Amino acid sequence: MQLHLYNTLTRKKQVFTPHKGKTVTLYTCGPTVYNFAHIGNLRTYVFEDVLKRVLIHNGYRVKHVMNITDVGHLTDDADNGEDKIERAAKSKNMSAWDLAAFYTNAFQEDLRRLNILPPTQWSKATDYIPEQIKLIEQLEKRGHTYTLADGVYFDTSTFPRYGALGRLNLKGLKAGARIEMVDGKRNPSDFALWKLSLGVHRQMEWSSKWGVGFPGWHIECSAMSLKLLGMPLDIHCGGIDHISVHHTNEIAQSEAATGKHPFVRWWMHGAFLTIRSGKMAKSEGNFLTLTTLSEEGYHPLSYRYLLYSGHYRTTLDFSFRSMKSAQTALAHLKNSISERGALTAHSAAKLSARAKRYDVVFSKAVNDDLNIPSALSTLWAAVHDTKLNAGELRMLIERMDLILGLDLLSVHHRASVIPDDVEAFVREREQARSKKQWNRADELRTLIDRAGFVVEDTEDGPRLKRNNLSSNTAPQTD
Repeated sequence: MQLHLYNTLTRKKQVFTPHKGKTVTLYTCGPTVYNFAHIGNLRTYVFEDVLKRVLIHNGYRVKHVMNITDVGHLTDDADNGEDKIERAAKSKNMSAWDLAAFYTNAFQEDLRRLNILPPTQWSKATDYIPEQIKLIEQLEKRGHTYTLADGVYFDTSTFPRYGALGRLNLKGLKAGARIEMVDGKRNPSDFALWKLSLGVHRQMEWSSKWGVGFPGWHIECSAMSLKLLGMPLDIHCGGIDHISVHHTNEIAQSEAATGKHPFVRWWMHGAFLTIRSGKMAKSEGNFLTLTTLSEEGYHPLSYRYLLYSGHYRTTLDFSFRSMKSAQTALAHLKNSISERGALTAHSAAKLSARAKRYDVVFSKAVNDDLNIPSALSTLWAAVHDTKLNAGELRMLIERMDLILGLDLLSVHHRASVIPDDVEAFVREREQARSKKQWNRADELRTLIDRAGFVVEDTEDGPRLKRNNLSSNTAPQTD
């Protein structure tokens, strides 16, 4: 069975094969660790985790590197502004190193709670400064750089293929159209490789032939991926917001420095998670974290399940109403599995012909550019097929959950489901409020509170969350 993956570079699905043998080299852009990851960020990491699991399902060994950007990511794409790490450290009165370590640990904990497999190797940008300096020197020797008062820049006019990934119209790109120009830039698309400190004391800075400073954001990923995985990379992933700038710049500097092509064989990008049709972003102040969802009474794996309601390349809109539906659906799925006896039954020695058909349909779905919504519907159909015995159903679920990562044979998740009587109280209260029966509505709110929940009235309708101060509230675990 062939694996088809969508390649951003060619804008089409193609049959995937590794560059060498049965080993896949995979590089995924990790977080800039100046704040907690929001759930929009985490959607990308879930998509990448599914990709990795599907590659393993197809018999490949995956050598996976994920970077941690702990220096060099400025507050805009124009190579202006402050370093995000340094600015956050000042605001919190912490050292930049301590702040980066704190948010790195928080990010890794989020991945654990979402059942995301860890990479083969983590790579921190600050651990590879010599490699970044060496790569810039290679670019300089090949005539791809120029120096301004504030640092060393890549001259994109020296790289004819620049912008191919994002299909950028460079001739129509005027100064200020995409980014604000830095004084002295030769082209609007040129970008910083090394920024000088210019008399400003930074916590993170290093000596180089160009002066004391720090690396640009883009050079970090090129240096680390080339060092740890070689060239060409089989697959490079990230969010769609990386296509036109970060990944475009990675291609240019990597291929220009080495003289080789291509830098990456498959580019794969996950679409945005939106909230009321706007991009979720820290800069917009509208981001939600995994901890926020937990505090609202939602299990992290319910969020993973919610992400499976849409294909990774389509925009998905988040609401607490859809979050609630996902949690309920996952609980019902696990309850249905338990009721079939698959939770405790011994595994069958082999799959029957009927069970194999489900296995094949599931594999075809995930091999069709990670079509998880279709794969999930196949799982539901298998769970409700009474002609499958408990043993072979368990075997099917085990195989499918190796890709889905939902802990389908565990029981701890069901404790977070809202009880039916509380749901009934909420519905009755809405009816009372619509009829302006305010006393009855208040009585129902009291009943909801006694059951260990708090009801909040929002534009999306009533929203329930557990009342952690109530003695009736069951302890929550992940």
